[in-house]
Amino acid sequence: MFRTALRTVLAHKARLLMTVLAVMLGVAFVSGTLVFTNTLSDAFQKSSAKGFDQVDVAVTASVPQDEGNRINKTPDLTPALLDKSAKVPGAASAVGVVSGFTAIADKDGKLIGGGFQSQGGNYWGAEDTRYPLVDGHAPRGTGEVLIDSETARRAGYKVGDTVRISVDGPVLTPEITGIFTTDDGNVAAGGSLALFDTASAQKLFGKPGTYDEIDVKAKAGTSQAALKAGLDQALPRGLTETTTGEQLAADQAEAISSQMSGLKQGLLVFAGIALFVGTFIIANTFTMLVAQRTKELALLRAVGASRRQVTRSVLVEAFVVGAVAAVAGLVAGIGIGAGLRALMGSLGATVPDGPLVISPGTVGSTLAVGVLITMLAAWLPGRRAAKIPPVAAMSSVHARATTKSLVLRNTLGALFSATGVAVVLAATSMDGSDGQAPMGLGAVLLIIGVFILTPLLSRPLIAAAAPVLRVFGVSGKLARQNSVRNPRRTAATASALMIGLTLITGMTVMAGSLQKSIDKMAASAIRADYVVSMANGNELSPDVEKKLKAVDGVTATSPLRNAPARIDGSTESLTGVNGRAIGELTDLKVDDGSFKVSGSQVVVDGDTAKYRGWKAGSDFTVYYEDGKKQRMSVAGVYEGNDMLSGILLDSTVLTPHQTDPADMRVMVKTADGATDAVKDRLEKALGSNPAVKVQDKKDVSNEIAQMFTLMLNMVYGLLAMAVIVAVLGVINTLAMSVFERSQEIGMLRAIGLDRKGTKRMVRLESLVISLFGGVLGIGLGVFFGWAAGELLGTKMATYELVLPWARLSLFLLLAATVGVLAALWPARRAARLNMLTAIKSE
Repeated sequence: MFRTALRTVLAHKARLLMTVLAVMLGVAFVSGTLVFTNTLSDAFQKSSAKGFDQVDVAVTASVPQDEGNRINKTPDLTPALLDKSAKVPGAASAVGVVSGFTAIADKDGKLIGGGFQSQGGNYWGAEDTRYPLVDGHAPRGTGEVLIDSETARRAGYKVGDTVRISVDGPVLTPEITGIFTTDDGNVAAGGSLALFDTASAQKLFGKPGTYDEIDVKAKAGTSQAALKAGLDQALPRGLTETTTGEQLAADQAEAISSQMSGLKQGLLVFAGIALFVGTFIIANTFTMLVAQRTKELALLRAVGASRRQVTRSVLVEAFVVGAVAAVAGLVAGIGIGAGLRALMGSLGATVPDGPLVISPGTVGSTLAVGVLITMLAAWLPGRRAAKIPPVAAMSSVHARATTKSLVLRNTLGALFSATGVAVVLAATSMDGSDGQAPMGLGAVLLIIGVFILTPLLSRPLIAAAAPVLRVFGVSGKLARQNSVRNPRRTAATASALMIGLTLITGMTVMAGSLQKSIDKMAASAIRADYVVSMANGNELSPDVEKKLKAVDGVTATSPLRNAPARIDGSTESLTGVNGRAIGELTDLKVDDGSFKVSGSQVVVDGDTAKYRGWKAGSDFTVYYEDGKKQRMSVAGVYEGNDMLSGILLDSTVLTPHQTDPADMRVMVKTADGATDAVKDRLEKALGSNPAVKVQDKKDVSNEIAQMFTLMLNMVYGLLAMAVIVAVLGVINTLAMSVFERSQEIGMLRAIGLDRKGTKRMVRLESLVISLFGGVLGIGLGVFFGWAAGELLGTKMATYELVLPWARLSLFLLLAATVGVLAALWPARRAARLNMLTAIKSE
């Protein structure tokens, strides 16, 4: 039986080619994902480990616990602690580190790198081995700076150039006195690093005479653990914490691995979708192969082969096909992983140098996935063939499904579908994250149910296309009949396309609805023309509002000044605003009381009010960060959103209790509204600072929606793989169908159907099957998009469903295009069949 199975595989190489391609594509996606993410993770981990080569033990300030209603400040690391660390037995040297956000502008004045990766620090001079100089000399004073070699290369800077820099404050224009190399992970990820002398860094980062961290280097022969123990004894307990360089590197590696796991899981989801779609094609292919070999298998049964042996022979075929496809997929996946890494570089994302990582786990899991998926898909057709009695198989009386099997299938499909719809509908009424898991379960059940019901659904839906097909005469009529002749095969083919379009449509509906809701939120919640903030999300200096207020044409400004406080024994965030102007700058819906911010009167968002049990007229005591307390009264409860929420009070009340007042945002209203000229005046008033963003409502809305847009584009790209697999499925089905109907096609040609009519028949059959899958996919996608939106609407008051009719039409056109392209080869093959040879075939 084993030899028979191998001969069968070799005898039907052309028939199995599409199956091999389907498995190979899915496996390539899996292996490519694993190779790509493992390579990135390994490169970043090794790079970060190098960054800690000069640190044996790091000393940081302990984060104090709040006591009662008082908020304690983090202690400073003083020069005295630095000296004490350097004198600990086993310590060779100690370096005080100061760091903070530092924006570097390119020669066009634009921010280099992502805002969160733009960092600055201090340079100790020739003994600072962390940052080897490749050109120039150490900086002296705030008028001189060092920049990393990658930033210099990307921006075209060299020693002697003047650069625009912002360090959480006014724009500086220091001279570049040197360029250094670094293994810093932020720089490797595409960010930038600027270094000042220590005194200048302390002044610029608001740490005069103090440090953020003390890095201690051990003497030869002293272990990191021994040095850590000595530092723990010498330094004040409760004020400092010590961590070995090995632990820092391990923590960094774990953080990188965690970040990569999110990317890996996301990519593997789409790889799973491609494999899931491929499973239908594999099952379809083996079902048709087994059906074509029914008499052959029956003869084997007649000469003594058992049912188990027949099933095993089919599984051996599947194993061989799966193994070949998995090996090819692994090789292709390695190429995909290398290509993705190169693509990141071409898009401007800097990836540390390192080898391509092909782990044994990647090889093993990839091969296992390919083989197991193929064998799993082939098991049912093999089992079904083995159960056919030899005499019945030779007489072909087994061909039709029994009424009992159809009733069982349709009943099972109806139960799955009904349960899935019920669970999804129930999830829409749940609160936010609580409904995510039930909705995912309901979606899976519904998709399975629709797949089971697809043979039943195919007849009425395809029959609906009959009036259109009649236009094509005999070819159209034959195409419709061929489409419903084998509902199970049609269903399996259409389902592959259905799943891909379900996901694409659902994501498109959600993204369009979210964009509309965010636009509505920005337009309804904010009356201000502009919102000013830092590029990295850090706080703005209070001087920013003062400068904006002085700009010609500005009629109102208000800061959003955050500060921690204690209320009823727990920490709460307060937001200071301009009480007189906030009503002019915002348009927040008030559910209870009035929107009045003045003196001891505050307004609170609905979620906070519900959590605290407050309503209009409620009183509470707030303890500020300086320990002083004040009695407050809730004037009103408003509907919060992603842009504005929490407890709003007058900034003149809050600011006296803050040591270092700073604003998260500043809202600005102008007499001329939002225009390019006004925006240009505001940016110039802030010194054309690369670290500061001046955004109108549309900019704010686009920034919030950017993540969803990026995700949607990724989905389109990744699901293209599933669509390609679906195309292969349609080609495979049509090719096998043409093979099965060779005698029939020969008879049609003999009685007058010309080659053109034969081609048209096969193409229309493909078009009908593809559109059937497209209609199901788009319908399910719209339903899931609506349901997910209802769940999201519990957290976003402005959410409303938006159906992107233009894109939905485009998706239907895509399904039709898939059908037309997939039919090219099978139609040509059908038209070129020799009539006499085809009529004599069995």
